[in-house]
Amino acid sequence: MSVIQKIRDKGAWIMFGLIAIALISFILQDRALGGGRGGVFTNTSTLGKVNGVTIERVDFENELSMMQKMYGQQAGNREQLIPNVWNQDVERIINNQEYDKLGLSVSDKELSDILFDPQQSPLKREFTDEKTGIFDVEKAKQIITQVKKSKNEEQIQMIQEAYLKPTIEQKLRSKYSDLLQHSVYIPKWLVEKTQADNNTIASISYVAVPYNTIIDSTIKVSDDEIIAFAQKHHKEYDKEEETRGISYVAFDATPSGADSAATLATVDALKADFAATKDEKAYLGKVGTETTFKNGYFSKAKVESAKKDSIIKLSAGQTYGPYLDGSNYVIAKLIGTKNWPDSAKVRHILIATTDPKSGQQIKEDSVAKKLADSIQTAIAGGANFEQLCAKYSNDPGSKDKGGVYDFFPQGQMVPEFNEFAFDKAVGSKGVVKTDYGYHYIEVLGQKNPQPAYKIAYLAKPIIASSETVSAASTAAAQFSAQNKSLQDFNDNAKKINKAGLTVNEIKENDSYVGAVGQSRELVRWVYAHDKGDISEPFEVGEKYIVAIETIINKPGLPDVSVLRPQVESLARNEKKAKQIIDSKFKGASLEAISQSTGTPVTKADSLSFTNAFIPGLGMESKVIGAAFNKNLKGKVSDAIAGSSGVYAIRVENIGAKSTTTDEQTLKQTLLQQQKSAFYRGGDALRKAATVKDYRSKFY
Repeated sequence: MSVIQKIRDKGAWIMFGLIAIALISFILQDRALGGGRGGVFTNTSTLGKVNGVTIERVDFENELSMMQKMYGQQAGNREQLIPNVWNQDVERIINNQEYDKLGLSVSDKELSDILFDPQQSPLKREFTDEKTGIFDVEKAKQIITQVKKSKNEEQIQMIQEAYLKPTIEQKLRSKYSDLLQHSVYIPKWLVEKTQADNNTIASISYVAVPYNTIIDSTIKVSDDEIIAFAQKHHKEYDKEEETRGISYVAFDATPSGADSAATLATVDALKADFAATKDEKAYLGKVGTETTFKNGYFSKAKVESAKKDSIIKLSAGQTYGPYLDGSNYVIAKLIGTKNWPDSAKVRHILIATTDPKSGQQIKEDSVAKKLADSIQTAIAGGANFEQLCAKYSNDPGSKDKGGVYDFFPQGQMVPEFNEFAFDKAVGSKGVVKTDYGYHYIEVLGQKNPQPAYKIAYLAKPIIASSETVSAASTAAAQFSAQNKSLQDFNDNAKKINKAGLTVNEIKENDSYVGAVGQSRELVRWVYAHDKGDISEPFEVGEKYIVAIETIINKPGLPDVSVLRPQVESLARNEKKAKQIIDSKFKGASLEAISQSTGTPVTKADSLSFTNAFIPGLGMESKVIGAAFNKNLKGKVSDAIAGSSGVYAIRVENIGAKSTTTDEQTLKQTLLQQQKSAFYRGGDALRKAATVKDYRSKFY
């Protein structure tokens, strides 16, 4: 649901005034683009600094709270939101500094033009007529003018965060991007050079000795060789921030077989009473159930049970089960069967007694009932339904449509409303009470009658008993206490037949720890302790974790244990290449090398300078580079250590194919390629920025 809609639910027209106030008083005076202000509050708790600009914790908390209020469950949990909000703040500050250097801004008129532009306005959804689909600009302006005196701070901030701040930021980002893209220039010489490269082709003869001709196990790669290789290619392996690693052992606290049996016995003991009760809703409320009782009839397609084929064959009042459904033991009871349509069309007038969002009473029950009865009497006497609906109905979803809900499926409405629409005959009229208030309903149509079933489910979850949890906790505590070193940790894990699992690359502000799962507490422990320290048990989900800190990687090259999986095969191929070259590549001609290596001379034609793929060899950039070396024409190259093997080549010919692209088209292609590369500009700015991150002190 949109933010505007949420505010509308709380305060009707007030929300529109908030937009005006935000426009006039807040946004245009302070763009709220992360320029380092302390905001309404002051706080000495610094969460971080970006190029000298401070991010205060109180401001950060306000952003977190606002995002949770605006987007609810869609925003994710708090721990998931923290890195998202942090990254937004860092990006905002960095971008603002670039905008300020360039003198970029968004004027009052620009902002107004965007807000009221039928094509791009962020308010379009709120002010678009449902019938015509047209954004009513004048209505939006008129309402804003009427209610701009509202002073609800929380709702103003919601409007800022959801609509106004993003609008300004997007406009500035667009201006910045336009400046960058229009700065691209492709000189004529580059077009000519690119066209020549694209049209150049070569043919070679070569001898190849693949690395896989040497068994991997015969080539040992030491830790020193791993580090040496990584140092030569350090830009590929350097880490910008510290990471740490752990080994851990998990002690399962999931329900045992005994726990499952106990749950089954509990459910089975309730079966007779469940079958005998005449008030299933009250009974399930008393004994508890994991499955919500739906007091309505549903077609077979709508019945949510893997056992529905068996359940719908029961007679009214009969039960089925207990049976296992996921992590629950369930008893199903068929309450009754009716012949119902699969969809219905109605029109109604709602006289609300309760606000569906806040739960607060908005009209006395007796007053609402009296008004609904009066509407029924008036319509029976010939009063116009549409006029009464427009005047009295409190349902925004149908009021502007004459109260009509076109054919909707079973179960979409609240139970009492649903039952009237599907159980009563077409043409039926009446007043129905629901949790929202009183509805005057007329049934206008029904489709596709078929059997429908009312089913109640008594479902109990299989949960771990205190004995099961205690046993896992005790075992974890004992394991933690008996270890003093990594050797102890590994030895004792083997004794209890548990594998010591590993997680590397844990960052200081992470909340998710590899296969362990989400545990901010474990991450905090890792960064509060040293290599070799062993943790107390951590409860994570349905298990207890005991960890030992094994790796501390400072910024730069990580530990060899982290590098080895990434580097070992490459370093091994480097050693294989030397062995192949030293032992097999003998002779001054390609034919002599072929004889010394025991591999044939092979030809490759129509190689392209702009494509490193060679038929039969794969991607071999070094070979392609040598193939277009004019100095090697008719000569044999030195041994080339490639990606998949060692090669010697002889360039047979370097020529050109006919051009297929004119210079102007090629220039436009190059321009577009350069422009599309600007999406990486943000990464470059962030890498160049000085970012001090103190979040781990607070979260």
